[in-house]
Amino acid sequence: MTQHSRAKYQPSGKLQFGIFFQGVNSGTIWKAAESGSQTDFESFRRIAQTAERGLFAAFFLGEGLRLREHLGRPHELDVAGRPDAQAMLAALAAVTSNIGLVATQNTTYNDPADLAHRLSSLDLLSGGRAAWNIVTTDNAWTGANFRRGGYLDHADRYTHAEAFVETAKRIWDSHDPATGQWQRVLHEGQHYTVDVTPRLPRSAQYRPVLFQAGDSPEGRNFAARQADVIFSAHPKLDDALDFRRDIVERTLDAGRGANDVKIMPASEFILAATPEEARDKKAWVRSLQIGPQQAIAYLEQFWGRELGEYDPDGPLPEIDPVVEETSETRGSGFHGAKARQLADQWRAEAKEKGLSIRQFVSAKTSRVDATFNGSYAEVADRLVEHARTGAVDGFNISPWLIPTGLDDIVNHLVPALQERGVYPTEYAGSTLRENLGLATPERASASAPTESAPLEARV
Repeated sequence: MTQHSRAKYQPSGKLQFGIFFQGVNSGTIWKAAESGSQTDFESFRRIAQTAERGLFAAFFLGEGLRLREHLGRPHELDVAGRPDAQAMLAALAAVTSNIGLVATQNTTYNDPADLAHRLSSLDLLSGGRAAWNIVTTDNAWTGANFRRGGYLDHADRYTHAEAFVETAKRIWDSHDPATGQWQRVLHEGQHYTVDVTPRLPRSAQYRPVLFQAGDSPEGRNFAARQADVIFSAHPKLDDALDFRRDIVERTLDAGRGANDVKIMPASEFILAATPEEARDKKAWVRSLQIGPQQAIAYLEQFWGRELGEYDPDGPLPEIDPVVEETSETRGSGFHGAKARQLADQWRAEAKEKGLSIRQFVSAKTSRVDATFNGSYAEVADRLVEHARTGAVDGFNISPWLIPTGLDDIVNHLVPALQERGVYPTEYAGSTLRENLGLATPERASASAPTESAPLEARV
């Protein structure tokens, strides 16, 4: 362990923003008259260019690998499907100049040589603005799209992912600009074997920036070893400070510097000129996020049956769920709940608080700790404390409306933060790595696999 790697974390005193363009979620309003389309390029172009006008560091595109379902049918109240992430980001690269382009890509259902080539292609074509959000989905429902089912044990997903990422790094690092030669890359693992001579030189930022969002102990350790940026779920100040301390310690234990990993939690901003207007706007937004259909559909995921006969403004259903445990067909937020036990708890809670189905679901789906609600000046003052303490390096903002959901942030909040000296007034450079303040990464080991190493460690 070097002395440098045990250095104390030093807050930059600055914040950056990214946009998180979500997939399936209850936060984005898709049914309002002002809503764009999740398959229309104009929706993506408009909001990406607005973010770039606001000096956002990155455009982060979430992606699912299977069409979400509701009681066995496509879930039409949400994003039912949209273009491939890398295809969309390549198109956005042509109409933007500085903003980073973050593609969510899965280590379980991709091939490392192919994905490394596609990501480095985006990196080169965008002038060094590409990033990879590493996810490790492993369930059989998603895997059915790949004719392999859930072939990866859940406990092994990070072991497999680490071998995948290390192989990708070796592929990106195999070009020697001094000689112009590419080195052959070999990997022998439990799930795939790689024997590839890469075809592309390094980008202007050396290689794609790595994002990661796992919050389990294994996920945090993986991020501390591999990630440049953690997309966290800890925006509230006290919680964010605890998360920062934990990640710094894990990063130091991994032999990296205390400032090597940036933290940008997911957040929602509902803002207005005055506190009163902001409160009214939040109530309006919540009424659109969870309408009558959405409220009933939410409960149906846990009850396992249609509940259309129930009044969304009435009490929770008195009947019991027909499932014991909920499935993953609508995403991780619905997966694995003990349905019967949960129904009893929810009925008691709703009765005690006097909540209707719609009110109860709205409360359950609203992440209070992730929402910044208030006047532009109020929220700017709150964010100054995040910057001063180093709790976070910025926020990945989930707009509640596409494509206009960033307009008030860019037009009013960003200038307020700039006046307070905690937000950039220009891009630091032309690459994502420069704009995030990340150092050029160390070159991955070029050594060949050794027989003494475990299968998934032979990289």
